[in-house]
Amino acid sequence: MPVLAVASEVYPLVKTGGLADAVGALPAALAPQGIAIQTLIPGYRQVLGALGAASVAVALPDLFGGAARVLRAQHAGLDLLVLDAPHLFDRPGGPYIGPEGGEWGDNALRFAALGRVAATLTAEGGFAAVHAHDWQTGLVPAYLRFAPRRLPCLFTIHNMAFQGKFPASIFPTLGLPPAAFARDGLEYYGGVGFLKAGLWFADAINTVSPSYAEEILTPEGGMGLDGLLRGRSGDLHGILNGLDVTDWDPATDPHLAARFSVADASPRAANKAALQARLGLPVEPDAPLFAFVGRLAWQKGADLLLAAAPQVLGQGAQLALVGSGEDAVENACRGFAAAHPGRAGVFIGFDEGLARLLYGGADALVVPSRFEPCGLAQLAALRYGAPPIVARTGGLADTVIDANPMALAAGCATGVQVAPGRADALAAGLRRALDLFRDAPTWRAMQARAMATDVSWGPSAARYAALLKGLAARHG
Repeated sequence: MPVLAVASEVYPLVKTGGLADAVGALPAALAPQGIAIQTLIPGYRQVLGALGAASVAVALPDLFGGAARVLRAQHAGLDLLVLDAPHLFDRPGGPYIGPEGGEWGDNALRFAALGRVAATLTAEGGFAAVHAHDWQTGLVPAYLRFAPRRLPCLFTIHNMAFQGKFPASIFPTLGLPPAAFARDGLEYYGGVGFLKAGLWFADAINTVSPSYAEEILTPEGGMGLDGLLRGRSGDLHGILNGLDVTDWDPATDPHLAARFSVADASPRAANKAALQARLGLPVEPDAPLFAFVGRLAWQKGADLLLAAAPQVLGQGAQLALVGSGEDAVENACRGFAAAHPGRAGVFIGFDEGLARLLYGGADALVVPSRFEPCGLAQLAALRYGAPPIVARTGGLADTVIDANPMALAAGCATGVQVAPGRADALAAGLRRALDLFRDAPTWRAMQARAMATDVSWGPSAARYAALLKGLAARHG
């Protein structure tokens, strides 16, 4: 069954977070389920520079003030449709933010164009359904709803915190009928809400974990859209993200100092030593090495970790921090390392090789997010034998089994869960993990269970396929 996927980023061409990983992995995961995906993405400068041979699929003489075209290309096993609109996407900087740090002033038109072109591509047939991802594609279901040939659309929420809210003055430029600008539409507190449009006009909605699907029905988790979501709760599904376990494989990962498997994890010691050396920490094989990797932002809770970690550093543990983000959090991490020489090491920035080494060498990964739709870091940590210490929220709660006494007795624990948003709860979880680490047989058994956990896309791909096929059948 042919499906058009629409997204603002896709791994390995352009990535700012887990959205790109999911969009890049789903085509291969869904192919065995009989779903053939073509993915429409913007033609950012870095995307066009990475493409090889491409053909013109559609010419667009005027797309919001400039000529554009849709290119058809293959890259890294992906069947791509690339929106080549130089006036919208050929510029330096990131997908959403310019080189000076502020959001592009025309983001509304840039991503409205993506939605409008998606509707154009489906007008001639060839697709049975559309799968749109996050606020940047929120107008896709709106354009489809008012198109002459209406295809069913699944809309996936990757993070409710990013909503795409713009002033009402942009609405006349969008080419949608006046009826679309209504409370029962894309109007949102007097402006235009891209995420709201996706949630209102899509035929079905999903988010990236079952627990997050429940959390966004609450005022705290729904971030202003919980009422709409409660009204559509019958159309809302929680489907876990997965990992590409061919790419994420400690037995073949070229970034590791030593490769290993669940059958023999002893080479992890060499990765731990390499990670300690890379971050300027003493190479101490018996020191429990806790690690954090990711965005240094309020959501991810790095500040909570800095508040909690001294309790275990004082008991001989070490801490590795790798990431970038908000200036205040970056500076706090640097200051923390300076205040704890030999116990804390920090790398500010993103380095894929270092991140892989961290997963393969740290004794435990700490994921203290205040909220987390799914999270991929804990999945990688499970796969690479670094039992995660996670906040009990969203996909973190769904993927890590807490090492409480009953789970330990039953032999099913894979990590440690703590209450979210509290430094004292995180400190208690770190102390609990430290005690477990020092019980070597218990820790090794938990590590082996973590590595044996199925973090692949297999089970989730089957759910996506069933959902897409059901939508196509109902609208056939």
